[in-house]
This record gives sequence, C-alpha cells and structure tokens, in this order.
Amino acid sequence: MAAHDDRLAVLAELERRVLWLASWTIHQANHVREPGEVKVGGHQASSASLATIMTALYFDVLRPQDRVAVKPHASPIFHAIQYLAGNQSLEKLQNFRGFKGAQSYPSRTKDTDDVDFSTGSVGLGVAQTLFSSLVQDYVRAHGWMKDRPEGRMVALVGDAEMDEGNIYEALIEGWKHGLRNCWWVVDYNRQSLDAVIREGLWQKFEQMFANFGWDVVILKHGNLQQQAFAEPGGEVLRNWIDRCPNQLYSALTFQGGAAWRKKLLDEIGDQGPVSALIERRSDAELAALMNNLGGHDMPSLLDAFEKASSHDRPTCFICYTIKGFSLPLAGHKDNHAGLMTPAQLATFQQSAGVRFGHEWDKWEGATLDAAKLESFVRAAPFFAKGRRRHSAPNVPVPDKLAIPANAGKVVSTQMGFGQILNEIAREDSEFASHIVTTSPDVTVSTNLGPWVNRRGLFARAALADTFKAERIPSTYNWEFGPVGQHLELGIAESNLMIMLSALGLSHFINGVRLLPIGTVYDPFIYRSADQLNYACYQDARFMLVATPSGIALAPEGGAHQSIGTPLIGMAQDGLCAFEPAFIDELAVIMRFGFDYMQRNGDGDPDERTWLRDQTGGSVYLRLSTRPLEQPVREMTDELANDIIRGAYWMRPPTPNTSVMIAYQGVVAPEAIAAAGLLAEDRRDVAILAVTSADRLNAGAQAAERARQRGNAGAASHVERMLSKLDRNCGIVTVIDGHPLTLSWLGSVQGHRVKALGVEHFGQTGTISDLYHHYGIDTNAIVHAAQAASNGRTVRYLRALAT
Repeated sequence: MAAHDDRLAVLAELERRVLWLASWTIHQANHVREPGEVKVGGHQASSASLATIMTALYFDVLRPQDRVAVKPHASPIFHAIQYLAGNQSLEKLQNFRGFKGAQSYPSRTKDTDDVDFSTGSVGLGVAQTLFSSLVQDYVRAHGWMKDRPEGRMVALVGDAEMDEGNIYEALIEGWKHGLRNCWWVVDYNRQSLDAVIREGLWQKFEQMFANFGWDVVILKHGNLQQQAFAEPGGEVLRNWIDRCPNQLYSALTFQGGAAWRKKLLDEIGDQGPVSALIERRSDAELAALMNNLGGHDMPSLLDAFEKASSHDRPTCFICYTIKGFSLPLAGHKDNHAGLMTPAQLATFQQSAGVRFGHEWDKWEGATLDAAKLESFVRAAPFFAKGRRRHSAPNVPVPDKLAIPANAGKVVSTQMGFGQILNEIAREDSEFASHIVTTSPDVTVSTNLGPWVNRRGLFARAALADTFKAERIPSTYNWEFGPVGQHLELGIAESNLMIMLSALGLSHFINGVRLLPIGTVYDPFIYRSADQLNYACYQDARFMLVATPSGIALAPEGGAHQSIGTPLIGMAQDGLCAFEPAFIDELAVIMRFGFDYMQRNGDGDPDERTWLRDQTGGSVYLRLSTRPLEQPVREMTDELANDIIRGAYWMRPPTPNTSVMIAYQGVVAPEAIAAAGLLAEDRRDVAILAVTSADRLNAGAQAAERARQRGNAGAASHVERMLSKLDRNCGIVTVIDGHPLTLSWLGSVQGHRVKALGVEHFGQTGTISDLYHHYGIDTNAIVHAAQAASNGRTVRYLRALAT
C-alpha cells in the first residue's frame, strides 16, 4: 500500500509539472512575434483536460511497443512530457509554434521528439491507430516480428472529434477484420470549439462501440465523488450530477465552489443528509469534489487501464473531464482559444511554486525530491529503452519487371498493371513476399484479381472459398488465410488511404518493411483527399494505383470520370505522380516506384534532374481502361531514364520544327495522328510524350531555386528538352484531364501554348464522341497547332462541331 501511495504521489507531482510546463509554453508562444501578428490562443484548456490521462499513460501504463496518436490540441502536454523524459529540447520547447520549433500538432516528420503518429486533421489519427493494429496483425501472421512483443495502438480522442465520419467508417472495417490491441481514450470534456456537446452523447458512443465488439469503460466519477456517494445522502448527489445538463455543469465549474453550493442547495432543497454532506465542505472542497471526474482521478484511471491490459480486445474509455482543468479558464464555453491573462498566469505560477526566472526548470516547484522524480521518469517503461522508432532494411527490387509480350497488341494500362503484378506473383522471392495490396471493394475492376488469385486474401483465421468448395466455376479462387497478401476493404476510400498510411509506416512502427499497393477509382481520390494528404504528411510509403481515369470511361458518364486528379498528383507533397500511356512505360515506372518508396536519404538534388529523389516518397499511378496499340521498341536505359524523369521524345524536334505536341496519358493516339495530319503543312512536327507532369514541374522549380542560390548552370530535364525548340515554335498540350496539367510548359522557355483538356463534368457516349465534344481529339489538336504556329492553313483541318 505504501508503494502504491508513493507511486500516486509521484504521478500527481508529474501531472503538476506537465500542466505548468504546457501552460508556460503556450504563454510564451503567444507573445506577439511580428508587428500586426495576431495572438492565436494555444489550446490551453484543451491541453489541460488531458493532463491526468496522459501523465498516467506515458509515465506508468504504456510500454515501448505501444504507439499513440495524441489529440491535436494536446500537443503542449505531449511536448512537456517529452521534455521531462529528455526527448524534447528546451530550445524547441521555447520555440513552440515558431520556425522549426515544437509543432502545434504532433508531427512524426517535423517534431524531433518521439511522435508515433501525426495528428492535426481531427479524426485521422484516431483511425490510424485502428489500421496500424490491423497491420501489426498482418506482419505477425506472416512470420515477422517474432522477436518483438505486440504493441497496443492508442488514440487520445477529443469528444468533439468523434463527429468525424471517417472514425465510423474505420470502426466498421475494424469489426470485419477482428480488431485487437486498440484503445481509444475519449476526452469527454463536453465542449467543442464553438459549443457544448449535446446531452446523452456518451450513451450513443457506448451503444455503438459495444455493437462493434469493443469493451466500453466509462470513467465518470473520481474517488472523491465515489467516497461522497457512500456518505449519507450521497445517492441524491449522484443522481443530481448524473442529471445535470452539460452546459450547466461547465458553467458551475467556471463559477466555483460558492456557485456549486447555491445551485445544489437550491435544486436539492433541505433533505437533511445530502445538505449536511454539502455543508461539511468548504467552497474549495466542494469545488474539488464536483470537479473530481473520472478523467482527472489518477487511481481510477490506473485501475481502468490495468484491467484493460489483461486482454487484447479493443477498448473505448469514455473519460469525463473538465476542459481547462486546474486553470482559471476551466469550464467557460469560450475557453478553446482563451489565454490566461498575465495576472491569472502569475497566480497560477505562484500556486505551482515556480520562481520568476526558473519557469523552464524541469523540477522547479516540485514538492518531491527532484532526483526521485528524475529516476521515476527514467524507469517508466515507455521511456526506458529510449526512442522507439524502428528501421528496416530495404527490400531488393529486380532490375527490371517482367511483363508478357504486348508489342503490337491492343492493351490498356489497367490491364498491363494486372499483368505486371501477376508476373511478380509467380515468383517465390523476397520482393514478392513484401508486397501487400488493398482495395475498397474494387479489387476485380482495378485488375488486382490475378494477383489475389495467386497470393490470396489476408485474415488471421483461414476462411475457405465457398464457391470453390461447392464446385461452382469461378474466375477467381479467393481464400482467406494468414499468409494472404491482399487486404480487402469495404467501399470507403478514406479507409483505403489510412490503411495505406498504416502499411506504409510499418518499417517505423513494426520494424518490417512492406511494399503497399492500393487501387481506387481515380475520380474517388477526391473522397479521400484529406486522408491521402494525411498519409503523405506522415511520410508513409505506398503506391496508389488509380483507374479508370479521365473521360475515357465514356459509357459510365460524369460520375465515374475524373478531371482534376492530375493536379492533385502535382500539388500533393510526398507523392510522385505518373500517367503512362503504354505498358512498357508502366513497367519502368513501377520498378522505379518500388525503389523510390524505400528511399530515405539526404543530400543535394540530382544535378541532372534537380529532383530530391534521395528522400523518396509515395507514388501515384493514373491509369486507364482505354486499350491502346502497344509500341514495338527496345526499352533502352536512356529511354527508361527519360520516362522516370517525366518525358521523352517520341518524335524529336529539328531546327525546322514549328510546332510540338506534348501529351500525357491515353490521348497518345490522337497526338500521333494529329502529327501525321500536320506533316504536309508543318515541317518536322515534334511529339513530347509526358509521363509525369509532376516530375517535370518539380524539377523545373528545383532548378530555379538552385539558380537563385547561385548555381547559374542548373537546368532541369524539361528545360533541357524544350531548349531544343526554336523560340517561335508553338506548343500544343493535350491530356484527358484538366488542361492546367501541361499548360505551364510554355513558361519554361517562353513558347506559345495552346492547352487542351477537360474542364467540365463528363457525358455518356463513346470515347470518340466525348473526345470530340471536349476538344481533345485529333481534329482539336490540329486546330490548336494551326493557332499556335506560323504557316499556311493545314489542309486536313476540319471545323469543330459544336
């Protein structure tokens, strides 16, 4: 018992230190840094509500193998804890929210302390823990991680954050896959940014989580309240607390003990025992009693976490807390962006026992011996082994990827993707064993079927293919089992992106490198753009294969046709986007992609491309269902290198070239045909096959920055290519996508450009109908070439029909 009490005393002291350091960090960050800069608050109240929970977890409950997604607004508490543990520098803490200081929201790529999962866009870090738990099961089932214990994936969740729809999509997927080892700790402070949480919400949470197989632990009343309820009249007090509306409870918390006393006595009336219970306590004691909710009661928290640690079932802890607990802002509905006034801070500093000028000292004001506190923190299991971020060796990638002979055949890039994966699936190689695929119920229609036939679907327990068992003929032989390499998801693209994020961080989380491939319909990237951005922000590594793309899926109409996705590919940091027209290009790009996904180096950009390929990233392939006749050609090293750099000359220019056609993707036949029709009236028409507008643009931007910094000779791939054109040469760009994707090519060397593409929702019809209607067919390209170049009227030019 003495050891238990001593442990509680140390944890209570650590909680006070954490709360002080977090509050002081926020206060310092909100000094105006520049003239006119606005103070932005600092999540003081939101942080304070989690101080007890996070102190219990980090200094007592968690183990090194556990991983945590911290509620975004609890960032100051997190950094304070890491500072006490020696993982955060004083310099970065002092520069919280400043340039290269500790981040406002925990970031695994930008923060130097031990962040497991980035958070910020609320709800995404929560779902990440669920999918990371599923990935851990996948890794262990495949025989990896034998020397490492299973970890628990923990999310610290704001109650208002539970409004995010992606959380419930993730819950469904967790239930399907038999989720284990996942805790969600809900900070139920009953206040959001703009309002107070609706009454009875916890009951909905409890029912919903129970329906999906979770244990639900409700921590509403702390030990002080439990003891008071055992006194005569205590049940009356409990009933009043349980019936009290959220807004009233928050308001009384802000007003303090005298307000509590008046309201309780007014509403309960003179009932003898309960009135005596209230009157036995001073205003300060009464306020402490009423504020003693489960989420702020260390013994209650430790007991609940210890019981849940005895099993691997997913568990949701609904922890009642007070937003701004222990601060003057506690309970006020405007406290989200509120800051303590200088006078309030001075009072708080005095109560914390912190001397002026010693605000950053770790153990300043502690009532326990500093050496004892330091020793306790060093011995805390979560911190005992230092930083917990793993690494994994690269998976060797073949020099070339084998594909069936397609030269001269009419095949789509989507079909080619399936063929390439099917050839990889035939191999009994380390490379093939580390590939894992996933798809939101579009496995067959994105051509992953052959891969799954050979490699199977993943499940922790074997599940037979009933159609096969019943001897019903089927193209697909799909059996679930622990050795399967495909994770089938339901129709929720947000789940796909967060699953890719979890798979793509396995080398850091589990110490095992995976090569994830996710397929999705290209237009539905928009549905999961936030999750895709989140995955890239975390520096997860994966290959996103999006097909069908553009308006080439003509009979399906506008709902299944994508327009702006090439711009997403160009704009999304951490994502390298390609759109090949032919399968031999796709094979080169996929081989590069598997290598690129594993890079993690530093250093200067390649002085030929000016791309930072040393650092690597994720890859986006925009593919098509439109079959094209495949070229008969040798894939030389020079051609392969140009494909990766972003463009190659299908027909190079000469000094006489007056017009060049640049295309990306499956409009290649129209571009080639237009060049043929122009040949009699424009000499030496050049054709630039663009495989990645993203890579070309990134290289050009990087080379310009290099020149600004003094490297006058820096030149990117696209600059060298377009320098071969006469300045009077016109350029026509064409893509089955938004015309801005390639329109910028004119700015590289100052050429005139006519940019063709699609700007409006698609129609149903044939490809030729739609290409003509939207002005990206052969005739439109010829028209644009006539306008962009000097010379006589092109004889094959036809008027564009309206």
